[in-house]
Amino acid sequence: MERSSSDAKLVANNNEQYSRERSLGAAAPRWLAASLLAVLLCGSGAGADAASRPSQSSTVVADANFGSPPSGEIPILFNDHTVYAKPDVLKRGRVLAALVKGGRVYVPLRSMFEQMGATVSASADGRTVTAVKSGASVSVTLGKNEVVINGESRPLDVPPMLYKGILLVPVRVLSEALGAYVQWVPSQRVVVVRYIPPSPPPVAPPTPAPTVEPTIAPTMAPPAPAPAPTAVPTQESYRGFIQAAVAAPKNYNEFSAGQYCPRSYMVSAAYAFKDSPVAVKVDYREDAYVTSDNLTDTLSNHYTRFATIDGGVALTPVFLARQSTLDSRLEYRVAAPRVYVGLGYLHTANNYGYPNLNAVGVGIEKLPDLRSGINVFASVFYYPTASGNYTVTDPTSSNVGKTYRQQYQIVKYDVGLSLVFAHSPVYLYGGFSGNRYAAKQNAPIGQTHDGPYIGIGVKL
Repeated sequence: MERSSSDAKLVANNNEQYSRERSLGAAAPRWLAASLLAVLLCGSGAGADAASRPSQSSTVVADANFGSPPSGEIPILFNDHTVYAKPDVLKRGRVLAALVKGGRVYVPLRSMFEQMGATVSASADGRTVTAVKSGASVSVTLGKNEVVINGESRPLDVPPMLYKGILLVPVRVLSEALGAYVQWVPSQRVVVVRYIPPSPPPVAPPTPAPTVEPTIAPTMAPPAPAPAPTAVPTQESYRGFIQAAVAAPKNYNEFSAGQYCPRSYMVSAAYAFKDSPVAVKVDYREDAYVTSDNLTDTLSNHYTRFATIDGGVALTPVFLARQSTLDSRLEYRVAAPRVYVGLGYLHTANNYGYPNLNAVGVGIEKLPDLRSGINVFASVFYYPTASGNYTVTDPTSSNVGKTYRQQYQIVKYDVGLSLVFAHSPVYLYGGFSGNRYAAKQNAPIGQTHDGPYIGIGVKL
């Protein structure tokens, strides 16, 4: 206590100079911290004595040397910084950290222990608050004269209290729990708290492992090298293919009511660019059929009676009709294996004088993998407007010389299987394909050409 009295006198002797510097602003906390640091350095024996008697050093009692602390809110100076329970950047509405009541100094547990690097948590009802720091834990309960430090219960002269919504604890909790230095400076009306975290114990350097003398191994003949495994060649994916097939479709249009097309054939080719998702494909299909024999005159001449583009009806001798479609596609791979979306261009032609049609469309296609075994392929493309112009040339028609714009909606579809032989570029394929024409403008009726096919192909 003699050393503590001398510490206080040292602080009191500098009161006048501190008051002058305090009027200059931020210099006052630095002067006071420096004075206290000097007291700490010079009075280490007193600090040790205080640590051995925590209840005496942390409980502020009225004393002739220290003066009697007033009641009410007072500032706290912690490690050269003023501490508030509710800090505010604009310094408005702050609650001062310390409260003196009945000759005891109370401090807010949460803000002070967080300043010292502890983690603070509260119970569900908010009455019990626990602060945990490396090597120390403190727990107090509102209204209970007890503090639990590192699992050990210790009595308190006064219990924790609630002030303006802040849990306050007696200041001795700081010194007993974490070994903080606490001092009341009556001349400056300030409580000074200084806390220096203990230095971690030095870590002993690792003991070097003893050096082991190398043992000379007996000389042995090198083992015979193991034969390298024979690499299994991977089957390369094709870049392209060419294929052709014969078909047996049925034909429905204004000239044929379901006639078979015995001389129909299909040719297609595709190419996928190396290291690219882009592919191109071309399909050509030709259907040949004999027109319907639906009228015979008195001379036994056979005719085909059909509806015309201009809305009339006409007769023509039965003949071998031919229709063809040429479909060119630019495709982009969107999934594996070999699933594409594409943009197509369609051109149709015939040998009976009706207009050739042209259209642009979109679709999706699964190209065949063409690996050993059975592979699946399929496609569907939609052309919303296939159109062409037709001029009436029949001199007996009332519409002779008139031009009509003919339009269809066309859907082309194909599905099938390919049978690929190992170590051979030749494969077989077959399936079902066709196209459907929906009449859109100046078209007598819709058209359908579809049926099975079988063919042979070569992968490139």
